[in-house]
Amino acid sequence: MKQVRWGIIGLGNVAKIFANSFCNIKNANLVAIASNDYNKLKTFKNNLNLKNILSFNNYLELIQSEYVDAVYIALPNSLHLKWIEACLKNKKSTLVEKPGFMNFLEAIKIKDILTSNLVFFSEAMQFRYLPQTLKVIELIRQNKIGELTSMESYYGQNILTKKNIFGIEKKKKINFNNRLFNKNLGGGAILDLGCYPVSMSTLLASLIPGINLDNIEFNQKKSSTEEYDIDIDSYLQINIDNKFKSYMGASFKNNLGKSTRIIGKEGEIKIFDSWHGIPSKIILLGKKNEEFEIKNASNTSAYSMQLEKVSEFIITGKKQGVFPAPNIINIINNTKIIDHWKS
Repeated sequence: MKQVRWGIIGLGNVAKIFANSFCNIKNANLVAIASNDYNKLKTFKNNLNLKNILSFNNYLELIQSEYVDAVYIALPNSLHLKWIEACLKNKKSTLVEKPGFMNFLEAIKIKDILTSNLVFFSEAMQFRYLPQTLKVIELIRQNKIGELTSMESYYGQNILTKKNIFGIEKKKKINFNNRLFNKNLGGGAILDLGCYPVSMSTLLASLIPGINLDNIEFNQKKSSTEEYDIDIDSYLQINIDNKFKSYMGASFKNNLGKSTRIIGKEGEIKIFDSWHGIPSKIILLGKKNEEFEIKNASNTSAYSMQLEKVSEFIITGKKQGVFPAPNIINIINNTKIIDHWKS
């Protein structure tokens, strides 16, 4: 079987998850890693036992390597645009960690480049590849809950406080150099977590025949920064083409969980872990109440499923993700919503 030869630039936590996702994947092979930090490069290689792999102290050297077909960009949000442009200029298929862009203008700039630069590009939104997501799409298309009307979707966890040995909560000492809490690096709950329910909103709305995904009304926006220079607890309601309402929440302060409730005129679907659910459970409440336990192959993660499918797209000559994977138009729509939420 043909394999896509992958390189990773940026070696943080998400890069470790991505590197581990190559286990049991037959159409993809990790061949190169790059970091500007030599110690990080050495530690990453040793910890993951990557003996026979190319190592670069310069991102551009990896991107220009003849041994690399595709690049996974695992850098902070603020660096995405620069290195997406470098990958596309060097004709490398590109998968960028979510969210793909800091703002709408960046997304439009890449769209213009993709018009003439025919290599694969997509955003790493791994929940769109999960079997539970495919099952939800199937149930909706089978009209199990009737015409879609709305959804509620959350992603939130308290990362600001911790409990001491007596069970008393106290604030954690925040490192403002950490990308999550650094505005200049694209920090904040909306960019880090809110991008998931936003992507779920446009995914579900696209299943409604004739809907105009560009026609969005923004309502009930609420965001808290407290003493931080980033959004830490944020909520938004949107109305897409006056056909589909979506209420979303993202938080570093409150344990909102990861659930999604999808409402139709004749029932509803609840997903318990919308973003990583392996194995997962979906409840259908409608004409016939049903519960679905969705199991996956052992040692398979959401990242592995994404990697395998994206590699298939590249091998078969696709230039963008095929539904439900995100394409550039979907990414632009999502970025526009995120921009309004952040503003």
